[in-house]
Order: sequence, then C-alpha cells, then structure tokens
Amino acid sequence: MLLAFDVGNTNIVLGVFKEGELIQNWRLETDNNKSADEYGMVINQLFQYEGLDVKEVEDVIISTVVPSVLFTLQHLSMKYFNKRAIVIGPGIKTGLVVKYDNPKQVGADRIVNAVAAHAKYGGPLIIIDFGTATTFCAVSEKAEYIGGTIAPGLKISSEALFEKTAKLPKVELEEPGNVICRNTIHSMQSGLVYGHMGTVDYIVKKMKKELQDYSESEEPVKVIATGGLATLIDSGIDCIDHVDKLLTLEGLEIIHRKNKRQK
Repeated sequence: MLLAFDVGNTNIVLGVFKEGELIQNWRLETDNNKSADEYGMVINQLFQYEGLDVKEVEDVIISTVVPSVLFTLQHLSMKYFNKRAIVIGPGIKTGLVVKYDNPKQVGADRIVNAVAAHAKYGGPLIIIDFGTATTFCAVSEKAEYIGGTIAPGLKISSEALFEKTAKLPKVELEEPGNVICRNTIHSMQSGLVYGHMGTVDYIVKKMKKELQDYSESEEPVKVIATGGLATLIDSGIDCIDHVDKLLTLEGLEIIHRKNKRQK
C-alpha cells in the first residue's frame, strides 16, 4: 500500500492506495506543534478504524506547502513505516515541463494537481484549487506548466473581515441566496461567496484567452476545480467543467509510480 500526504496550510489530506486504487482518505487539521508520535498515533487509529494494517504500507509520499511539518512527517515515515518518504520537490520526476521563471517557487500542491489533471483530462487545462489560498494553474496540451494566479482564499477573506473590523462577526461560508441582503451576516456571506465566484469567473476568462498563445490545437480549455470549497463556488458559476476533490492525492499516486524505480 502507498500512504500519501497532501499537507496544506489548513488541512492535511491523507490517502491510502492499494494497487493504484484509492481505498481510503481522511482530512486532519494541520498542526505545526504536533510531534511525529502524535501524528503516528492518529494515523494508527484511523487505520484500525477502517480495518487497515499499517504494516502493509510499502511506501510514503509527501506534498507540502508547510516546511515546518515536513521534517515531522519524514520522521514519522521512518519511525512508523521504516520508509524514507518521497517528497515532492526538485529532482522528482513529474512529466511536466515547468515554464515558471523560477521553477522552485511553484508550490508542490500546484505541480501535483497539474500532473493529475493532465493525466485524467488532457490539455489545455486550468486547474483551480480552493484551499487557504485560491490558486489558478495553466497547463498546455503538451504538459507544460505555464504559470498561474494566486488569490486570497475564502477562509482568509472571511477571517480578515472578522479580525480587521470592530463589529463584523464570524460567518459560515455559504450562499445567502441574494446579493441584496437585509442583515449583516447575509451581507458578509454575499460579499465573500458571490465576490469569490466573480473573481473565479473573471480570472478563468482571462486565462483562457492567454492560453490560446500557448496552444497549437483547437481543443477547448478544460477547467478543473479541487479543494474543500470547490463545490460551493461551482454551484454559482458556469466556467468549471469538473469538480475533482481527490485530484491532489491521485497526482501523488501518479508521481509515485514515475519515481518508484529511482528510490
């Protein structure tokens, strides 16, 4: 079995693959203060609850945008699974040609998403990841990672409203049903959710036009969304073709296959 970690600023999504098939996945809170032993005990309990045996884990792969958690998970991998984890970064085979000015600056999650989306849907592509930040990535039909856009995520925007104003409360991230609202909570929800929908719609339109300069075919640009809030945003706009919440985990499995012989 393969144990895959997708470590974000807010959550860690982990999945177990058996013979290339995702058989179970979980979401944990990212905690910089947790030790390898604490994470190890949580994972052991999750495996037991699902009737899985940790002794069957043959390999571990990690994608992280939180450097402080990386050492902890590497230590966990050695101590609890006796495996040196594959870490997404320089030197790892992905099959992508990264056109960024400095390829090392591209977040590991963005690369993993691009690998999975291109393998599943072909190209050209726009991949939107609704995480702590909302990221937009452009990939050509030739598996070239061209670049993208990074915007504040919905949760960041919501927390900023609460923290930087004296009277505005915390609100649930859900559609209020109207843009013209008659109370403060619904007004905030309207601005946050519908404002984010508008941002996504505009950026996708601009990116589609710019992608034409990199495309040699007349294939339409596919727009793939992932992340915890993808379904919420997709419900109000028409520019997203597919919502694929397990995209990053599947990308990790694909990259693991590409690098297994190198280990």
